[in-house]
Amino acid sequence: MSTGMAGALFVLSLVAALAVAYRYLGDYMYRVVSGRTHSRIERGIYRTVGVDADAEQSWGTYARSLLAFSAVSLLFLYGLMRLQDKLWAVPDFPGVTDHIAWNTAVSFTTNTNWQAYSGESTMTHLTQMAGLAVQNFVSAAVGIAVAVALVRGFARSRTNQLGNFWVDLTRITLRILVPIAFVAALVLIIGGAVQNLTDGTPLHTLTGAEQHVTGGAVASQEAIKDLGTNGGGPMNVNSAHPFENPTSWTNWLTIFLLLCIPFSLPRVFGRMVGQARQGYAIVAVMAILALASVIAINVFELAANGTVPQAVGAAMEGKEVRFDVSNSATFAASTTLTSTGSVNSFHDSYTALGGMIPIVNMMLGEVAPGGVGAGLYGILIIAVITVFVAGLMVGRTPEYLGKKIGAREMKLASLYFLVTPALVLIGTAAALATGNSSTALNVGPHGFSEVLYAFTSASNNNGSAFAGITVNTPWWDTALGLAMLLGRFLPIVLVLGLAGSLAAQKPVPESAGTLPTHKPLFIGMVVGVVVILVALTFLPALALGPLAEGL
Repeated sequence: MSTGMAGALFVLSLVAALAVAYRYLGDYMYRVVSGRTHSRIERGIYRTVGVDADAEQSWGTYARSLLAFSAVSLLFLYGLMRLQDKLWAVPDFPGVTDHIAWNTAVSFTTNTNWQAYSGESTMTHLTQMAGLAVQNFVSAAVGIAVAVALVRGFARSRTNQLGNFWVDLTRITLRILVPIAFVAALVLIIGGAVQNLTDGTPLHTLTGAEQHVTGGAVASQEAIKDLGTNGGGPMNVNSAHPFENPTSWTNWLTIFLLLCIPFSLPRVFGRMVGQARQGYAIVAVMAILALASVIAINVFELAANGTVPQAVGAAMEGKEVRFDVSNSATFAASTTLTSTGSVNSFHDSYTALGGMIPIVNMMLGEVAPGGVGAGLYGILIIAVITVFVAGLMVGRTPEYLGKKIGAREMKLASLYFLVTPALVLIGTAAALATGNSSTALNVGPHGFSEVLYAFTSASNNNGSAFAGITVNTPWWDTALGLAMLLGRFLPIVLVLGLAGSLAAQKPVPESAGTLPTHKPLFIGMVVGVVVILVALTFLPALALGPLAEGL
């Protein structure tokens, strides 16, 4: 079977599995976030935290609860890393330095999971399990909770109540993320992923040298890092490491895990607003953009453009032989279309145009399908902008799902869209202007691409990198940490503000002039708005980096 045919079957099998997940996982998540009963374990958590589980919150209270929880999480994780050598220090690693601890604490709290360190030589098992893995669960749950709150804003009317953050966080974690991650971890162990608490194993290489290989609870962290679109793995080379991702079929499973919840959340949206067809429209936009990305990166990498790749007949630099070009390219597209950041190959080694696609995926705002929760609320913001543009074209007050999109709503939506481009472009300019871009391995267009990729990844809460750049310096750790913080929480506050504004409105009945938001015309308009806005914002930067290199 040809490489191209094998790659096509790989992608088609993923599409089929995701279609099944859309229906059944989507319906299950809808029941979880819409339920009114609390389990005994959940009630115990609410009593411990001091939360009235039956009381709902306004958007401001919801936002304050979320920010307070995230702040405590950040401080706890920072302290755990700094003091890890004084706790259960297996392996026997020292405490993490201040700037890397800051960057990592921000990274995992914001669901970015950018890693400026080598996990197998920096973090103890306790830090990995009680710190990083826990944040993989709860930061993902935070994203889903925000998406659910925004959908409640569309579904409710004449109220200031958007649900209860603590209830949403607890239910999503215990009923959705933990069970699926548990099963996935067992499957990965069967596939050969490592799961132990040893200090490591000494191995002798073919040249006679001795190498110490760190173990750890790898399979369990691998499962939630992908399911929660986190990306932070215990090994430096992430999913390219055989301890994390041993075979081609585990590679398929990890891609499915990182896509299944983001692609299923539009089903939750459709069920909550009482129009399943609205969910189909949103998932269609996601699917069109995702398939375009997967096809493009596969075409560029299989074409092997470049003197050396063409001479040897393949662009295999930076790719694992057990995954080949197509499986690696599909993983790269999926991890940057979501906010995962996990890698099974090194994007810095991709062909110029092949390496541009992951950057563009993140510049889209990671809405195809995006991170868990973040993708859904991101694409709904784009839908709001689309109906506003359509309303201007026909001279009508724009409406979406029975809610008027007025000045307040558009200000919030516009600010949401502008936050991450501002962080990306200002951060890239600052690195170049201050000389900190000198830590990039390359110069010229490729070196610029490495810097642009770093700030695009951090600001969009992705976490993957062009591995040719060194970022474990105080300047880079501080700058990227700020980009991650602002890129996560400013948009969340704006989304919750929009949700509160929508929930307070009185529904507007449909009329002859109402734009149908479930038909192919609207789907095409949303795709067009995404592409046009990104092109207008980032084309000059792309022209200086990957386009200049590729052409």
